[in-house]
Amino acid sequence: MKDSDSPLTHNPFGDLGNLLRSKPLSLPAPSVRARLDREPAADPESDEKVFLEAMKDVQAISKDKHARENGGTRPPEADKNVPEKGVMVQLENLVKYGEGFAISNTPEYMEGTGHDIHPEFARRLHQGDFSIQAHIDLHGFGVTEAREVFENFLKGAVTSGKRAVLIIHGRGLSSPGEPILKNKVTEWLTRGHWRKWVIAYASAQSYDGGTGATYVLLRQRPVTKRARKRPAKK
Repeated sequence: MKDSDSPLTHNPFGDLGNLLRSKPLSLPAPSVRARLDREPAADPESDEKVFLEAMKDVQAISKDKHARENGGTRPPEADKNVPEKGVMVQLENLVKYGEGFAISNTPEYMEGTGHDIHPEFARRLHQGDFSIQAHIDLHGFGVTEAREVFENFLKGAVTSGKRAVLIIHGRGLSSPGEPILKNKVTEWLTRGHWRKWVIAYASAQSYDGGTGATYVLLRQRPVTKRARKRPAKK
């Protein structure tokens, strides 16, 4: 037995020679060969001319408009008007919890003091340094009725020795123009009979009605006309 006949011999190209001898390769047809012979070789100089002709109207892109390496566009500049993080936190606390809101910094806030009284008393009254001993709510009253209720309330307060009281009058948001009842309470405290009893008055804290209510600090005894004529202490 020849080695070539052994079943363990692997010769995949053994019949390739016989196949080539039995079927010789055919050359391309004459028309194909002629076409190949006629095709000129590529001319690099001609290709460059074509490229330049096609690109003659193209304008170069400035460097500041080049695409970034990551393919993205230029990130927008930070807005200089955006508040700092701390300010945003304060704003959030103000909206959610009312923290940081100062009634005394609003246009609706009001305060005042009686004769020869330091303005510090009005500030302390607003801050809650004096315990409120009585209150009255004037909501729903007209000016005439409110004046009568106001008078009776303060008479009862001074008679019973109460020193710090609260008068709720509303903010007057439903009033056309200025808050009528709120302004009247201020007028009664500063121009009427009760001005000689008033040490100080100030808008209330938010939990007592805010600018819709007024704290009033009363004297134990009214100021006499003689005392009001004396020059105020410096």
